[in-house]
Amino acid sequence: MTEVPERLDEKAAAAELARLAEAIAHHNRLYHAEDAPEISDAAYDALVRRNAELEAAFPHLVREDSPSRQVGAVPAGPLAKVRHAAPMLSLDNAFSEEDVADFIGRVSRYLNLAPDEPIAVTAEPKIDGLSCSLRYERGQLVLAATRGDGTTGEDVTPNVRTISDIPQRLRLRSSTEVESEVPDVFEVRGEVYMSKADFAALNERQAEAGGKIFANPRNAAAGSLRQKDAAVTAARPLRFLAHGWGEVSELPADTQCDMMRVISGWGLAVSPDFQRFTGLDAIFAHYRAIEAKRADLPFDIDGVVYKVDRLDWQKRLGQVARAPRWAIAHKFPAEKAQTTLKAIDIQVGRTGKLTPVARLEPVNVGGVTVTNATLHNADEIERLGVRPGDRIVIQRAGDVIPQVLENLTRDEDRPAYVFPTECPECGSDAVREEGEVDIRCTGGLICPAQRVERLRHFASRHALDIEGLGLVHIESFFRDGLIQSPADIFKLTKEQLLSRERWAELSAANLIAAIDARRQPPLDRFLFALGIRHVGEVTARDLARRYRSFDNFMAMIDRALAVRAETRPTPAEPDRKFAQRRDKAVVAVIDTPNIGPEVANAILDFFEEPHNREVVGDILASGVAPQDVVHETRASPVSGKTLVFTGSLETLSRDEAKAQAESLGAKVSGSVSAKTDLVIAGPGAGSKLKKAQELGVEVIDEAAWAEIVRQVAG
Repeated sequence: MTEVPERLDEKAAAAELARLAEAIAHHNRLYHAEDAPEISDAAYDALVRRNAELEAAFPHLVREDSPSRQVGAVPAGPLAKVRHAAPMLSLDNAFSEEDVADFIGRVSRYLNLAPDEPIAVTAEPKIDGLSCSLRYERGQLVLAATRGDGTTGEDVTPNVRTISDIPQRLRLRSSTEVESEVPDVFEVRGEVYMSKADFAALNERQAEAGGKIFANPRNAAAGSLRQKDAAVTAARPLRFLAHGWGEVSELPADTQCDMMRVISGWGLAVSPDFQRFTGLDAIFAHYRAIEAKRADLPFDIDGVVYKVDRLDWQKRLGQVARAPRWAIAHKFPAEKAQTTLKAIDIQVGRTGKLTPVARLEPVNVGGVTVTNATLHNADEIERLGVRPGDRIVIQRAGDVIPQVLENLTRDEDRPAYVFPTECPECGSDAVREEGEVDIRCTGGLICPAQRVERLRHFASRHALDIEGLGLVHIESFFRDGLIQSPADIFKLTKEQLLSRERWAELSAANLIAAIDARRQPPLDRFLFALGIRHVGEVTARDLARRYRSFDNFMAMIDRALAVRAETRPTPAEPDRKFAQRRDKAVVAVIDTPNIGPEVANAILDFFEEPHNREVVGDILASGVAPQDVVHETRASPVSGKTLVFTGSLETLSRDEAKAQAESLGAKVSGSVSAKTDLVIAGPGAGSKLKKAQELGVEVIDEAAWAEIVRQVAG
């Protein structure tokens, strides 16, 4: 088993993997779907690396919703959705020359090459833009789509047609080194971006007009491309660089290098720094040359991408769940600068986290003027020993907000900074959960900083799923005092909506109808909608199945709270032993699969707060009645058996397949083991199928599964 930095037991590892899956999915949604990231690229990469370390150490604990299986985020905006003919994958990252050497070694071993056989790779700057796929049929642009979650993106064809770098028709230029006729179908993949100069000019115009100020060129490009009105996109200075392809009816060349020359020859821009190399010395020399001129490039980059040049080798190498084996992104280290720390402000996030922000004397880092930097948390402030007036080193690596790296004057005689114990927004206690580094406001739905996010979550697609009540309406209603708590949603009237600008009879009636349709939500959705820390969709579903009604659930909560309050330390019992004993007693009362001490205490903390109980009571009093869970399993050939779905399902989603199996009395697992009874394998099934065959587990295809379901349905 692979080692992890600290020794974890399986229960702790599973709990951390669940936390990481939820956190990474949250940040993916903010970055890919909402163009509003709240952590740096480096901090996000650290979460992903930690998840990979744990999965390597505990491969049997890999989750169905693991970040290692996901690409981007499901599109959630108003644009039409489109399914990619070929998946738009992400890239694995390398952070050192050793990582790149390991990548080349893995390629050689996978292909079973002789030790001295050279591996040619292409190298090009990794531009920080928005991934986009351009589908050409018989040379004519017919569809443009964002990456989305890698399988489904957003249709941005009218917007892309306004970008001058993107030709409406591919044309053959006779001056190119490699010439080729355009295939019947060819999808060009690349990045839509905004140059640094255009970004600065755009923000200046936005400021003058009182409009939105974008955080960085990537956000500006994403926000400009994902507009409902193509006229807005046309007014924004967007550019495009091609770096690959998706579905093609035929490949005009045999290597990555020649393919990119062909694409360039059709009239699409390719990076002028795109080159082909053989040997690590040449690769690293090119990497250092790109890094040296990074600040002078007209657009933001955060590394160099290497791809195996031979396309037949690429095909043999294939891909893992979210990334090809034949490519890797060699990330740049952070850029650094010195400045003075003027003040430390505390910001309260939408989930209640108190984040310290350093206010700085303005300093230029990599061509960007920086005035703020994150200090992450109270422990980081203590580690750095920073106080207003200190001389500090900050770093930036394509980050949303830079971070403080070092305190150069920590020995000077100044009082230590004292982290607040109360929320600066609502005055509620600010506490640190056991084993956590973050300090959070306990105000929940009474804290102004958290209310809008809690309301958005309550109405969101995987919670109560109130159609038409999105973030824009929630923010507007909250700002005007129409909605302050979830219960207020169910008190809205059509007359209130009609008194507002841009609301007509039909739109008002539709929203009220959508709200009324959610007055009897499934119990698991209701529990998830409450926004209890660490209670995601899966945990909410487990609790609902265990207790079956909200009354039963609340009775359990009261018992567990009483047990926690009544458990007392014995004489001379160490605090840690007492905490473990108390947690064990609480978990025993909750008695639900996959819920350990951390989740259990988070649930109890929520219901121990009187104002949270008051909010829940108000929701119920407003006419909301969570539905009891009724077990509707039917006798079937798979009753009591453990099933695994693997590969691509073509006629139903993975969630639908799981629901079908559970309704037939089966249990669905994410991994194959000796306890697995049946594997349903679709196209592209890999390691799970192989393991099933090795273990002698019965394997059927999707059609056979559909026949089982049909026969039981009668």
